[in-house]
Amino acid sequence: MLKSASRAGHRPLQALSLGRPYTRHSPIPKERVHIRHSRQFTSSSTLLRPDGERPVQETSNQGQKQQSAGSNYGLIASAFGAALALASLGGYYVGAGKQQQPAVLTTSTTPLKDMQPPQHDTSSENIKAATAEFVEIVGEDNVMSEKEAVETYATSDWSSYTPKKTEVAAVVVSPSTTEEVSRIMKVCHRRRLPVTAYAGGTSLEGHFAPTRGGVCIDFANMNQILKLHKDDLDVVVQPAVQWELLNDELSKDGLFFPPDPGPGAMIGGMVGTGCSGTNAYAHGTMRDWVVSLTIVLADGTVIKTRQRPRKSSAGYDLTRAFIGNEGTLGLVTEATLKLAIKPNNESVAVAAFPTIHSAAACVSDIVKEGVQVAAVELMDDVQMKIVNMGGASARTWDEAPTLFFKFAGTPDAVKEQVKIVQKLVKKANSKSFDFARNAEEINALWSARKVALWSVFEMRQDPSDHFWTTDVAVPISRLADIIEETKDDIRKSGLVGGIVGHVGDGNFHSKFPSVQETFQVQALTDLKAFLLFSEKEKRTAEGLVHRMVKRAVEMEGTVTGEHGVGMIKRDYLAHELGESTVDAMRRMKQAFDPLCLLNCDKVVRVQQPKPGEVSEW
Repeated sequence: MLKSASRAGHRPLQALSLGRPYTRHSPIPKERVHIRHSRQFTSSSTLLRPDGERPVQETSNQGQKQQSAGSNYGLIASAFGAALALASLGGYYVGAGKQQQPAVLTTSTTPLKDMQPPQHDTSSENIKAATAEFVEIVGEDNVMSEKEAVETYATSDWSSYTPKKTEVAAVVVSPSTTEEVSRIMKVCHRRRLPVTAYAGGTSLEGHFAPTRGGVCIDFANMNQILKLHKDDLDVVVQPAVQWELLNDELSKDGLFFPPDPGPGAMIGGMVGTGCSGTNAYAHGTMRDWVVSLTIVLADGTVIKTRQRPRKSSAGYDLTRAFIGNEGTLGLVTEATLKLAIKPNNESVAVAAFPTIHSAAACVSDIVKEGVQVAAVELMDDVQMKIVNMGGASARTWDEAPTLFFKFAGTPDAVKEQVKIVQKLVKKANSKSFDFARNAEEINALWSARKVALWSVFEMRQDPSDHFWTTDVAVPISRLADIIEETKDDIRKSGLVGGIVGHVGDGNFHSKFPSVQETFQVQALTDLKAFLLFSEKEKRTAEGLVHRMVKRAVEMEGTVTGEHGVGMIKRDYLAHELGESTVDAMRRMKQAFDPLCLLNCDKVVRVQQPKPGEVSEW
């Protein structure tokens, strides 16, 4: 079972009014076991420090003694002492990692060819010494280094990136406060140790793979709802608060937090990827619901990006700069989130169509009419068949392209929305239209969409089969085109695949028992594809994803609508945005993290790829 999310002196996540503790749960396999190390560590003062630290102090003292040697030799002694101090300073930088004074920057961007490879120190001696310091900061119970334990932080069954055997952290540290995170980062900065952040572990594109080893900061203990401001409709939380648990708590006061990504996702990761979910059609994405962030930078500096007003013109908008940064620019330790009033009435409707084009045409008409539906989800005929085969839904479905609608508002408003949508569905030549009249029917009609992902996951033929989920986004006018072309590509590949999506904002997913693809298209329409494949089929799956991404870019879309870049999409950014834009992002990375300690290799490359590592466009 998962390790406890609390330790002595730190209360667990509490219900704000009744003080009930939450238990941490996420879609992590039950067999994952986090084993705490029992090794006793000696005081960090007795262990190895970076070369140069002690000589700096000693040499400086010698300089001071020489400086006071006598009035007759004052000038000579002063010069000699200054020279020694300079020499010592230079020796410190060499000993602490051969750091040199950076050249004066005269350009606005950093092309990859101008980057020097990161100079980290992940030697066993440095890790051992750092580990002792971490124990002093967070206590021995919150530091682990056993191989079996730390390996669980490198990947997941649903991640599309498979880490190399060397891409595992040497030590996992679990802080409980912003101050502790800051102190940990100061140690890592001084010792030049790479750092990867970990929260819910639900991201999909290799975001938390520790490609440089080093330190993993697990935010499991930082799971507190810190303060709810009901009158201001905002809440302050720590990064390991799950969005489902947050909404459970908020519902007691008639409030809710709209972004709804996958089960188990936590606020820190949601900020990191700039996620969205089924509610994006009506409520927007994570970027629309974050007021302010507390960030720990690579050198341990703590910043707060905003106060609590809903709008501000005070300086650069650092809040949005850190949303979607994927832990490469700084570590989120607190977030102030906007809240919405929870609708007092909801309903669901389902409509089946003869073709994907007719379903897409219906979505386009709904958008043009300005109908305020809460969500519009699409599942194609293959995916509906997969749901039926899985047997987890509350009913058997027509195996045809299907739209799922969610309505919210006052009873009269919901009735009006249903009436308008029913008219537009009929105009698009639908095969059927059913709408819920009570809570039981709502759950029954929405059940197919709820189990779509897991229905595909259950179709694995072998425990060693891989699961790949990825996404793109295109203008909504191209939704039908990209779905049809992708379905045709899947058919030609010999793989079975279904498509699912948040099509109200342009999001669709494609899933395969042998390969799955996830597409997102955002009003842009956001498509998702889920891929199941064996090791032998990996090249086929990679080709499908590559062509899907290329297709989206050529349709003036984006390589990711909500999942983020991670390891998988970084080489596609230049095709979507241009080399100079990616070079500007790389300069931004340098500005916040000049030693490239934070989640190195994600979003933008920091050193040249090996021959054959990047697919031809």
